[in-house]
Amino acid sequence: MYVTLICGKLCSGKTTYAHKLRREHHAVLLSCDEITLALTGLDAGEAFDGIAARTQKYLYDKAAEIVGDGIPVILDWGFWTVRSRAEARAFFDARGIPYTFVYLDVSEDEHAARIARRNASVMAGEVLAYYVDEGLAKKFASKFEPPEDWEIDERITE
Repeated sequence: MYVTLICGKLCSGKTTYAHKLRREHHAVLLSCDEITLALTGLDAGEAFDGIAARTQKYLYDKAAEIVGDGIPVILDWGFWTVRSRAEARAFFDARGIPYTFVYLDVSEDEHAARIARRNASVMAGEVLAYYVDEGLAKKFASKFEPPEDWEIDERITE
């Protein structure tokens, strides 16, 4: 069994793609956003980074357990930095767990359209997700480090 790690910017379609893979491969989908939103709602504030880091550590361990039971796993939390991708590779390599990195590479126009669609869904109460205002979009854009070709196994361009 294997782990699929979904890499991409905020609102690049990671969760939609992860759900598609989950259905196709009868996999378990582990999402950092899903857990943090369930535990804190939209009110994590300054504590968010610490909560997200602890959640990711828990999900790594849970992924290893699930794969060990013969079930494929999909990790959906972006892997925005070179460091986060290296940590993921080190974790799974140390345990002999096969993995694949998939990068969702969206154009700037498509990215803006996806942010607008997500925000509309959030405002309509259709989804529990973070509203992406201009400040948040800039903050996350400044944190994202596009992966080099050697860091990923598959690039999906939209």
